[in-house]
Amino acid sequence: MSFPPLPVGLLIRPLALADLPGLLDVQRSCYGGGYVESAEVFAQRIACPTQCSLVLEVQGRVMAYLAAYDSMMGKVTQLHGEFEPAPHPDTLYLHDLAVLPELGGQGMAARLLHTLWQGAQRRGLQRAALVSVQGSQGFWQHHGYVAYTLQDTAQRERLAAYGRDAVYMMRRLDSAPL
Repeated sequence: MSFPPLPVGLLIRPLALADLPGLLDVQRSCYGGGYVESAEVFAQRIACPTQCSLVLEVQGRVMAYLAAYDSMMGKVTQLHGEFEPAPHPDTLYLHDLAVLPELGGQGMAARLLHTLWQGAQRRGLQRAALVSVQGSQGFWQHHGYVAYTLQDTAQRERLAAYGRDAVYMMRRLDSAPL
């Protein structure tokens, strides 16, 4: 999928510590209290050597973000927990995607996703995974993700901490089937 050039004043770039106040504003605008994660947790995640998180800013204001890192297939990040570097990552793990409601429906989430997927492919990763929450499974299916049953008991327990409707999902970054 190709996109037209970004509108003037809109920029997609790596997440930095200075973005945390804006990221937290976006988070509070998009999620209920149970999913809002602290600045301390995000600061720890930014320090992870395999993180590849992005922000979308408009005229210097954080309007959306995609928190992600290189991980392993079937591994779930703990809610409110640090990113855990994998010695030999094979999967891009999307931990959190949020877009301010005022930009909803304008394709900003897709732009962030495609930017991250392209970078993951350049790093040799073949698939992406995430935990779908708050009824977002249809959104992720629209972007090529399918439900995937976790085999490891510890990872199923981590998934359960995200709530009753949490679903682990995966997609190929190329055109091959899962």
